[in-house]
Amino acid sequence: MTGVDGVAFEAIVLAAGAGSRFGGGKLLAPWRGGVLLDGALEAAFAAPVGQVIVVTGTDAEAVGAAATAHAARHGEAIRLALVHAADHAEGMGASLRTGAAALSPNLDGVFVFLGDMPRVPAGVADQLAAAVLAGAPAASAAFRGQRGHPTLIGADLIPGLLTLKGDAGARGVLKDLGPRLALIEAPDDGVLFDVDERGDLS
Repeated sequence: MTGVDGVAFEAIVLAAGAGSRFGGGKLLAPWRGGVLLDGALEAAFAAPVGQVIVVTGTDAEAVGAAATAHAARHGEAIRLALVHAADHAEGMGASLRTGAAALSPNLDGVFVFLGDMPRVPAGVADQLAAAVLAGAPAASAAFRGQRGHPTLIGADLIPGLLTLKGDAGARGVLKDLGPRLALIEAPDDGVLFDVDERGDLS
């Protein structure tokens, strides 16, 4: 979102994984009256961002359709961009590379959301944005001191996303920050909760 102060953020939602531990079809599994991906999309669109980039991989057509339907239901179609990570089997690094390549130029930062994390508390993204605007190179949500998601990658670190490899995700650009990585304490464990197996949905 670009406001009168010229601040611009975008969001990447990683939705490319095979969900092998889940048995496949994870992001399309039923969740609170919709599908699991809806939770992550709701959090991403509620963040102070302009464009929301959803990176597909496995089940690309169905996942893309679910994201498109969610955006349409909430009047957000104009803010949604779908990109496909052809090399998604390489791991999360490949998906992040693909998403980063689709970002608009001259951003102040990019939020990274995980498609299988449906309970990110409202307001956390705004606090991450405030931390980066106050000078932190990046900020991550945390609960009781444990780092979770989402993470906001500041402008200086965005080029590093284009070089990520393997399945380490954004850790590759965060690993050397030490105490310069701002940890924003969330009100509940939704910043840690992800769905790996079918039992996690209960």
